[in-house]
Amino acid sequence: MHVAIDASRCQGHGRCFSIASALFESDELGNGVVIADGTVGPGQEHHAHMAVANCPEGAVSIEGA
Repeated sequence: MHVAIDASRCQGHGRCFSIASALFESDELGNGVVIADGTVGPGQEHHAHMAVANCPEGAVSIEGA
């Protein structure tokens, strides 16, 4: 399972990296970006799903679930 962010939809609210700091960080503009290749490790599944559910723009997704 991997997380992804649609950069064209992200508006920099920061909920993804606030909720799942092991999976996301902010870029120089404050928009969310995926850390490394976005692999969701053991014990991070809940945080990944919470990041998806709490993104106001629906920019965060889970692939390969």
